[in-house]
Amino acid sequence: MNLHDALSSGTFAVTSEVGPPKGTDVSEMLASAEILRGRVHALNVTDNQAAVMRLCTLAACIHLKNAGHDAVYQVTCRDRNRLAMQSDLLGAASFGITNVLALTGDHIVVGDHPAAKSVFDYESVQLLETIVDLKGGRDAAGNELHGVPDFTIGAVVTPDAKPFRPQLAKFEKKVRAGATYFQTQAVYDPESFTSFSAYARGLGVKILAGVVVLRSAGMARFMNKNIPGIEVPQALIDQLEASNDPVQTGIEITARFIEQVRSECDGVHVMAVGAEHLVPRILDAAGL
Repeated sequence: MNLHDALSSGTFAVTSEVGPPKGTDVSEMLASAEILRGRVHALNVTDNQAAVMRLCTLAACIHLKNAGHDAVYQVTCRDRNRLAMQSDLLGAASFGITNVLALTGDHIVVGDHPAAKSVFDYESVQLLETIVDLKGGRDAAGNELHGVPDFTIGAVVTPDAKPFRPQLAKFEKKVRAGATYFQTQAVYDPESFTSFSAYARGLGVKILAGVVVLRSAGMARFMNKNIPGIEVPQALIDQLEASNDPVQTGIEITARFIEQVRSECDGVHVMAVGAEHLVPRILDAAGL
């Protein structure tokens, strides 16, 4: 079952992600995807994540599609203008890649090409509106398309953003713009997530709870310090610190969180950050 079918049928959706290589050798990416075959409904393909230049997401999605995987094509607004994004989206659809996740994108200064010029012709809400236009048979300028894509349109939300009110306003704009499912930034507080999810699902959209697999207390502290919108509770950091096997403890923390929120959301997005081999162990522990 692919992601579209899982979301449409009410099946609890499971997604993970793979990163394109910094180069042309896709063997490691495909090996990571193979580990996840049959365990997830789709694989997200990051788009120059953290503003670090890598193999283009469209090419990576095509490689995954050819290998029999359902891919989620992430599109960020940072690097391309509206012509290029529409062109790439049509290119993806022509290969049968129709899961799209719209993001504004990390600022260029955090990446490995800080002298590059950001584009930001669009931000994520405008991109969502344009994807809806393409799905309706016209481009952003109102011109008719010859061959119409059928996208499953996704976006992102950060439930732990502080302050949260601006994030909520942006979330509601994304819903109005046409997003039908949302992947959250990594969350670790089940109670806080459940409160957000109850409100979000009331708007008729699907919510996939995002979680980054913690592998050490140091990793958790780094995320708290450097990644806006992520808040790993001190109790989990202490648990990792005291563990003789922090990787196993991280697996248990992730599985426990999935079990706690499973009835409150429509799926989960597991981000293993280069440790995709851990994802099947997490899903097993969570009963998925």
